[in-house]
Amino acid sequence: MKLKIACLQMDIAFGNPEKNYQNAEKLIETAISEQPDIIVLPELWTTGYDLTRLDTIADKGALQTIEFLKNAAKKYNVNFVGGSVANQDDQGVKNTLLIINREGELSSEYSKLHLFKLMDEHLYLEAGSEKGLFKLDNHAFAGVICYDIRFPEWIRAHTSEGAEALFVVAEWPAPRLSHWRNLLIARAIENQCFVIACNRSGSDPNNQFAGHSLVIDPWGEIIAEAGADEEILTAEIDLKLVGEIRKQIPIFEDRRPDYYK
Repeated sequence: MKLKIACLQMDIAFGNPEKNYQNAEKLIETAISEQPDIIVLPELWTTGYDLTRLDTIADKGALQTIEFLKNAAKKYNVNFVGGSVANQDDQGVKNTLLIINREGELSSEYSKLHLFKLMDEHLYLEAGSEKGLFKLDNHAFAGVICYDIRFPEWIRAHTSEGAEALFVVAEWPAPRLSHWRNLLIARAIENQCFVIACNRSGSDPNNQFAGHSLVIDPWGEIIAEAGADEEILTAEIDLKLVGEIRKQIPIFEDRRPDYYK
């Protein structure tokens, strides 16, 4: 099955949800001209890394963002890997990825498991505890968030359950661009899956971000790559390739997890 993907590599306005919703709406309207099956947004796209003010600007229950994405999904008949948002509940704030299907239904949520201490996430965010598995258009996928890609065992926990593509949403800093590209390519090769990675562009008061959103095939070949600035990256993937490669080199059959503990 072929799917067209559009990654919205946004330049996120620091701590300004209203401006970010407006920008996302414009980018979605532009992306729709390419008739994508799935639109992907980056990590914490409504607030950026304005962590010290999350108690006032986080989206309570992620309700505003869910409603925003549901309306767009129904209007344009498109699926959303809706980036992640600062999702506030009674226990605190989580960094939550939202999956919305074409019918405008919340299909799945995933809250970031691995918090990035170098950017003080552990001081302001609560870690999730569930996997990021989901289905769209009857295919099995997985979604993770930024720092998660440094933990290959976490990615394998998803692909060993059948995920054919890994969606990564991120705010990855520019100084570690080479890590971003190399880690994503490695995750594609070792899991024999497509990797669709949507990073942000631009900067905030403390960081310059890398951009370079990527779509990578299960051989580790780059199908499409964005530059450093705000743009919409589009690519087509053929999920049939996943099954073909997994038969050709049957790593999932040859795994010996009893020895990996």
